[in-house]
Amino acid sequence: MTGETVLILDFGGQYKELIARRVREHGVYSEIRSCKMPVEEIRAMAPKGIIFTGGPDSVYRDDSPTCDKAVLELGIPVLGICYGMQLICHLCGGTVEAGTKREYGVFPITLDTSLPLFSGCTVPTDVLMSHTDLVTALPEGFRVAGHTDLTPVAAYVNEERRLYGVQFHPEVTNTVQGNLILKNFLFDICGCAGDYSMESFLETKIREIREQVGSEKVLLGLSGGVDSSVCAALLARAVPGQLTCIYVDHGLMRQGETEEIRSVFENKALDFRCVDAADRFLAKLEGVTDPEQKRKIIGREFALVFEDEAKKLGAAIDPAAAERAVRSGDAAQLKALLTQILSTNEGKALAEKLSRFENGK
Repeated sequence: MTGETVLILDFGGQYKELIARRVREHGVYSEIRSCKMPVEEIRAMAPKGIIFTGGPDSVYRDDSPTCDKAVLELGIPVLGICYGMQLICHLCGGTVEAGTKREYGVFPITLDTSLPLFSGCTVPTDVLMSHTDLVTALPEGFRVAGHTDLTPVAAYVNEERRLYGVQFHPEVTNTVQGNLILKNFLFDICGCAGDYSMESFLETKIREIREQVGSEKVLLGLSGGVDSSVCAALLARAVPGQLTCIYVDHGLMRQGETEEIRSVFENKALDFRCVDAADRFLAKLEGVTDPEQKRKIIGREFALVFEDEAKKLGAAIDPAAAERAVRSGDAAQLKALLTQILSTNEGKALAEKLSRFENGK
């Protein structure tokens, strides 16, 4: 896998996840990030292309979401969709105004098929429109690339600056040739290789985890939800035998859910530890009726329980490491082993007994 990425900057669009999915379906990895992502981070990421999502705001309002104008000066191809199209126009000195008629639904559009972005499209073609504001004057260097009966500038291009905009939504199935338009942007304009797959992504992430973790142990708070469960599965594959998962049963789970989680994660390539803290949580919640206060109590107790268990785990002695230290006779290893032993509850008790013995007590 080449490691190429298409960056999706989110301006509050409801279809951002769908855009990311469509890009990945073409074999190109995509990442959704906030529109406030610093331009320095974007430059360091070096994406093959950038897509601006749609959004519910108006670009000419002072409080509307925007991005650093320098993003448009990186020389990276940028495709603006709906609000994203209007924002590029606005940032480059064009004019966006409120329209007199709304354009919501599927409408026929005429596109300039001589342009790489629309190459292979048959026109007119149906697209999904969802806007009131519209571009009324293009910035210098931009030209119209598509129009509908209600929207004179339904698409534009500035090929020299590699900036492109469409007022419609190519990511939805209602836009009949939207998939082709995205494909043209990814391959003909951005020059993507299209060698991304979930399998190659997993291989890359497993390799990165192994490089980062090395021989260290990993501690994971496991809730049983999608995020932590996927993380556990990935870590178990990357560093088998080095992962400990702590699941805290706070007594508020659905009936049988704890048993289900145990059945999934026990006897796997990880150390699964289920902590029964139901009495502790219920005692803290007794008499509390305010939902917000309950939420804070649960969050605080969860963190404290996890911290307690983490301390116990961190103080555990690895028998193999202890044996190696003793056999080696190395002073540094023996000192480290002694320090670890004295950090355990048993070690502290032993040290106290030795101290009493030395003092004749």
